[in-house]
Amino acid sequence: MGYAQLVIGPAGCGKSTYCSSLYEHCETVGRTIHIVNLDPAAENFDYPVAMDIRELISLDDVMEELGLGPNGGLMYCMEHLEDNLDDWLTVELDNYLDDDYLVFDCPGQIELFSHVPVLKNFVEHLKRKNFNVCAVYLLDSQFMTDVTKFISGCMASLSAMVQHELPHVNLLSKMDLETHKKDIEDFLDPEPHFLLSELNRQMAPQFAELNKSLIELVNDYSMVGFIPLDLRKESSIKYVLAQIDNSIQYGEDADVKVKDFDTEDDE
Repeated sequence: MGYAQLVIGPAGCGKSTYCSSLYEHCETVGRTIHIVNLDPAAENFDYPVAMDIRELISLDDVMEELGLGPNGGLMYCMEHLEDNLDDWLTVELDNYLDDDYLVFDCPGQIELFSHVPVLKNFVEHLKRKNFNVCAVYLLDSQFMTDVTKFISGCMASLSAMVQHELPHVNLLSKMDLETHKKDIEDFLDPEPHFLLSELNRQMAPQFAELNKSLIELVNDYSMVGFIPLDLRKESSIKYVLAQIDNSIQYGEDADVKVKDFDTEDDE
């Protein structure tokens, strides 16, 4: 059984920084993980790249040869990846052991994890290869300082949850840069009446019923929650990793190690 994180979220939310910090943490505690680059436009890395989509296809080559723009070119690259799951990805995965832990650093185009099936099919391929997979959705902590941004972030995360049908951990990134942490705490465990009143205050009256439905969706089903991530603190990274490990049952199938103790002879 292999294990994998699919690290997704909007562009600029800190996915690669998270992957780098996670790698450093695991190296410090003596745990082995492998970071995989799935962004065909990436150039620089702060972590060792175990697998790289640019060995299959790169955005620069696609833009030059096909005359596509950055977004269209990236979608072409990801669709090319989808077409080569049985070839390139399978060959790459064969280089790893059954119990290896892979972290996939994904591009930030929102359509990839909202409605385009590329990553969903990618995940299904991993499952067929006997991987337990968790989606790790990063959201910039600035989305927690305003109720409209908070609801928008919740809906984007919920869209990804519905699309991928995976265990899902939502992280608030860049907490080390946030200067309004008290405001963020109000949204980590929000009171629905407070959210609704704030939303109605900022929105036009004709949106009142829609606002009510959105708050009920977030509150009644308890589908979306966020874990703050402060990369300066080892304890924060450790807690986040524990939540992810629990969601994919990492280590639960490992053999129990029992230490033998010498017993003293009865006198």
